[in-house]
Amino acid sequence: MFVLSPTDLRFPPIDFASPEGLLAMGGDLRAERLLEAYRHGIFPWYNEDQPILWWSPDPRAVLFPGKLKVSRSLGKTLRRGAFEVRFDTRFSEVMQACAAPRKQYPRGGTWITREMLDAYVHLHELGYGHSVETWRDDVLVGGLYGVALNGIFFGESMFSHATDASKVALVHLVRQLERWDFRLIDCQLPSQHLSSLGAEEIRRRDFLDHLSDALACPHRPGPWRLEPTTAAE
Repeated sequence: MFVLSPTDLRFPPIDFASPEGLLAMGGDLRAERLLEAYRHGIFPWYNEDQPILWWSPDPRAVLFPGKLKVSRSLGKTLRRGAFEVRFDTRFSEVMQACAAPRKQYPRGGTWITREMLDAYVHLHELGYGHSVETWRDDVLVGGLYGVALNGIFFGESMFSHATDASKVALVHLVRQLERWDFRLIDCQLPSQHLSSLGAEEIRRRDFLDHLSDALACPHRPGPWRLEPTTAAE
């Protein structure tokens, strides 16, 4: 495994990643390093008792905006307007909610450490980090956050305190990104939740081709605002 230099922002070629996708360790979470990682299809993921670990899995879970799947029940929820959806109004709160305990992670989302929180809030302040929030009666009940570079959105985590709340956030995000001509949403690792919405697995080599194409698109810095025309159909 490669150990990153504290001063050199370069990463090793991703072909050196382990079968599980682990590429390197160490370094830091400064904005310049994080953005360099994302531009090469690499992301940090580690627990509190570990050094910073950098990953590039093969295959890669992705969602092409035009392949979004909306189930009949989710479509009813969207048409009912059960939630208000906002972009980039509570980024830190969304991250904290994603880190909170849940059924599959009863001790909390330990990869979202204080160090991670501070680093991604800084990316948000720089216009790269974005949150999508679902609200009910002015209470935050679901959402997701990630990083956008040019024509690709790198999804990081999502949470839900009400049925379909995170799915509604994702649907609004995908529809908005499609309107903005984004090419791809990186889901990193597969899950049943994301697969039900149209996410699929592709080879890392193909992911890097799509990434290169997306990075050639214009960049849209934050803060983002949801355009009314992308409301539930």
